[in-house]
Amino acid sequence: MKKYEPSELIINEDGSIFHLHIRPEQLADRVVLVGDPGRVDTVASHFETKECDIQSREFHTITGTYRGKRITCLSHGIGCDNLDIVMNELDALANIDFKERQDKPEHRTLTLVRIGTCGGLQPEAPLGTFIASVKSIGFDGLLNYYAGRNEVCDLDMEKAFTSHMNWSPLKGAPYVATANPSLIEQVAGKEMLRGITVACGGFYGPQGRQIRLKIQDSKQNEKIESFRYVSDGKELKICNFEMESSALAGLAALLGHRAMTCCMVIANRYAKEMNTDYKGSIDNLIKLVLDRI
Repeated sequence: MKKYEPSELIINEDGSIFHLHIRPEQLADRVVLVGDPGRVDTVASHFETKECDIQSREFHTITGTYRGKRITCLSHGIGCDNLDIVMNELDALANIDFKERQDKPEHRTLTLVRIGTCGGLQPEAPLGTFIASVKSIGFDGLLNYYAGRNEVCDLDMEKAFTSHMNWSPLKGAPYVATANPSLIEQVAGKEMLRGITVACGGFYGPQGRQIRLKIQDSKQNEKIESFRYVSDGKELKICNFEMESSALAGLAALLGHRAMTCCMVIANRYAKEMNTDYKGSIDNLIKLVLDRI
């Protein structure tokens, strides 16, 4: 059996994982992920009990109970690179014996739902819309570093998208990760618009924003908005931009976990509208997820 060396699996002196600073026994099977460390307190305000409250860099973790369900809420910060840390360390907490530095004999499956904010890209996604990411196109390239990425990605959609976009090879190959279908059914219900999400490697240029810097493809967002793809007999549109859904869905699939992303639209790029005062209204999405996770 493989033994994980100290330079690869880094365990702190208190028995916690390197970045997250949480110990295996502090992780619940149900995990709510948020970007903003401050939003962890908002989620946890609905908990009946709290057993730990840990902060390390942008990673803030509270584990407690909600209506009898043990739930961990964890902030991941901004970007797919942070999800690389979070997903690998959560999986290690769940499936590696830290004392022996070896895999546990039985795989433990985590259920992970990311609650975020996003920019809507279609007229049917006005401000306040809840969107469930059925498929996510990763502009970041993260999953391309892992063996097995082809087995968990929608290769036909990757080809269709790169052809539609006339994709520049200088940007690196995009990948298409699929959220766990049973979890989408469990959480999305009738309240969420289901579609494709683009997970960008940045907030400005990768999302087509131009302030003082021009972008490589001035028609990028128009082409993204017009892309259509048929999956399981249903036509899907690209509904929104955010920055983490592809890494979460892809890494979870590779590691054997159930994961999905749902976001509230706070900017509609199509209508050029923005709501900066959204923090109170996102609580409705939080309660919906806590009820269904």
